[in-house]
Amino acid sequence: MNYKRKMQMLILLSLLLMLIEHHFSIKSHLQKMYACWNDEVEEPQLSAWFNSKIRPDVITTTDWLAPVIWEGTYNRQVLENYYKKLNITIGLVVFASGQFVDHMKKFLQSADKHFMVGFNVIFYIFFDGKTTLPYIELSPLRTLKIFPLVKENIEQDISIRTMRNLGKHLVDIIQHEVDFLFIMDVNQIFKNDFGVETLGRSVAQLHAWWYFRTIIEFPYERRHKSAAFIPFGQGDFYYHRAIFGGTPKEILIFIKHCLRGIKNDTTHKINSLYESHLNKYFFVNKPTKLLSPEYNWDPKFKTPPQIKHINIAWQSEII
Repeated sequence: MNYKRKMQMLILLSLLLMLIEHHFSIKSHLQKMYACWNDEVEEPQLSAWFNSKIRPDVITTTDWLAPVIWEGTYNRQVLENYYKKLNITIGLVVFASGQFVDHMKKFLQSADKHFMVGFNVIFYIFFDGKTTLPYIELSPLRTLKIFPLVKENIEQDISIRTMRNLGKHLVDIIQHEVDFLFIMDVNQIFKNDFGVETLGRSVAQLHAWWYFRTIIEFPYERRHKSAAFIPFGQGDFYYHRAIFGGTPKEILIFIKHCLRGIKNDTTHKINSLYESHLNKYFFVNKPTKLLSPEYNWDPKFKTPPQIKHINIAWQSEII
């Protein structure tokens, strides 16, 4: 009888702790919502922190009036003042699979130093468990969470598997913990601060390889039966899979779109790529903010005068 009572007490205590944790999670979100509605922390106008005229040498505004973030065009301090009043948390998702596990330490160490300095950050690592993850000592305001990368029997780009895994954890956990989220490839090293000027509802990264090319040269999916198909002569920019961000809600919408498109292509026996579906998504659903190639530059290329400040060095030689 005593054993049963003890078990009942333990179960009740566990339920109580879960309710308390849920209560504080809801309270935190309500406080952020209240702050958003409060006139004192009204979101700054684009003109208050972004000046497109400073960089006449590059495209700084899209046809749909989304800002393209280049060095010199933004005032990070204005945005930091705004977001710190909201006490936001930013998530960063990275996948550690196979050979890429070896690059995790450099990625995380550089991200710890340069990613969203001064803000609450949660690093989410999706790990296949084949090797040991390196130990990383994180700075204050940083948290590390590891999720298993569940294996699936599909002959597709590995990003399809990762999208399925991310979608599940985004619904169950991540969307309740962060206000903004970035998904990044692990074969990158942060060189300078990647700050709040990059935050937005839907954030796309311009591909360093294709920014200085014409639309007709872009490697869009050209097979008509593919869900990622973009006709010749159409398109805006070529976006890089290495960095993709936005609100959890927007990323969930993209994941559903991507997986739906891949299912369509599988039916038609087309082995399509994640990056092709990413570009199709942004072709139809225009991003609200674009990051210039300065945010993801390939150092093996000769750096043109337009690239004045490299935020992240993409390690293309290891893909």
